[in-house]
Amino acid sequence: MTTPFLPRRAALAGAGLALLAGGKASAQIQLAQAPQAAAPTASPAVTPSATSDAVRGFSKARLARIRGVMEAEAARNSFPGAVTLIARQGEVIHLEAHGHLDAAKTKPLTTDAIFLQASMTKPIVSTLAMMLVEQGRMKLDDPVHAYLPELAELKVEMRRAGAEPEYVQPTRPPTIHDLLRHSAGFIYANPASPSAAIRAAYERHDIEARNGPVPTRTMLQQLGTIPLAFQPGTTFHYSIATDVLGLTLERAAGMRLDRLLARDLTGPLGMADTTWFVPEAKRARVAEAPTTDPQTSRMWRSYRITEDPGDASYFKGGAGLVSTAADYHRYAQMIANGGVFDGVRYLSPATVRFMLSNHIVGMAGTPAGSTGPGYGFGLGFGVRLDDGMGTAAGSPGDAMWAGAWGTSFTIDRAEGLVAILMAQGPSNRFRTRMIFKNLVYGAMTESLRA
Repeated sequence: MTTPFLPRRAALAGAGLALLAGGKASAQIQLAQAPQAAAPTASPAVTPSATSDAVRGFSKARLARIRGVMEAEAARNSFPGAVTLIARQGEVIHLEAHGHLDAAKTKPLTTDAIFLQASMTKPIVSTLAMMLVEQGRMKLDDPVHAYLPELAELKVEMRRAGAEPEYVQPTRPPTIHDLLRHSAGFIYANPASPSAAIRAAYERHDIEARNGPVPTRTMLQQLGTIPLAFQPGTTFHYSIATDVLGLTLERAAGMRLDRLLARDLTGPLGMADTTWFVPEAKRARVAEAPTTDPQTSRMWRSYRITEDPGDASYFKGGAGLVSTAADYHRYAQMIANGGVFDGVRYLSPATVRFMLSNHIVGMAGTPAGSTGPGYGFGLGFGVRLDDGMGTAAGSPGDAMWAGAWGTSFTIDRAEGLVAILMAQGPSNRFRTRMIFKNLVYGAMTESLRA
């Protein structure tokens, strides 16, 4: 017997959702013209345990470990504080705030704290892209320059040991598919760049808008003069591809990215705190990173969340959002549910399966820097390839991603699991995300997998 993998508003309006919403009622938001759909079939429900220690197949005693570990990490200054959330089969079974909101550790953290998401923006914007694909407004094999003609004359840098680089025509133009799976040939201007010359050009033109606002047209015109680091479709290389995807969506929809996302995804999902700009009334809820973290000051210059850029700067589809544990859970639960949440369908089950498949088979490169070993990459998500090889437990096909400020999530559909860590600690982010993942799976005492 199977049970729907769909959370019910009435059930969640109890203790779980009250905690999630920070004590505020969830807005009743309807998506215009959104078709209703039956709940997707899920794994068998966890049989309630005969002991009072179990909740949805998780040990309460083992869940209680999370608080002590997170407080210990806060004490060692991995981050000032963290919010942790675990949901199983749509029910929130754990939601806690640990430590402090501020770097000075004077304000207790609350569950409605706002965190900079950095690259956890990418799955959300990738989902928005697939919604447009489902609507027939673009296709994965469309060349990027069909929407962004500023990128029509891109060259590719060919590098050979002991020789000067050559600049050649791409064997094919980068496509929307390449943007979604980071195989277009773009880079980030960081030490992982395969080309010092390309990195220098990104920095010279401030392609990533690290130093201040950069208008969309300026960014694209400059990017169009910089060669790609790889032939399109040959190499997974983590990059500004999702930023370029966001600009592609703007052109395809004829609407600014922030407004498009709010209209089609975050607004209907009730993600009221997920945006690129934090209004003054909400700024007291923004979580801080340690001032002693060597990355904090540099990164803060790049994430100007207190400035509404308007049209003065492009919206970073790959890095710019802020969110809360409650908001991100609504999004992640929709993906875990196969594209539906609270009776509204955002993506078809087939599209969700497609997004959570490995799309970099046969390519060079790996997402291991974010996921650890054993993962491929889908359309906006790292995707686990097998039970083994990973540095934490999971299931084949589980999806995850993380942000440079310290946030991370896991969606394990085989186990009916969504787990979210919200923290701001850039230098310790890989350590803390893996610790949290171990705590989550270590608290699971009943598996849904055969």
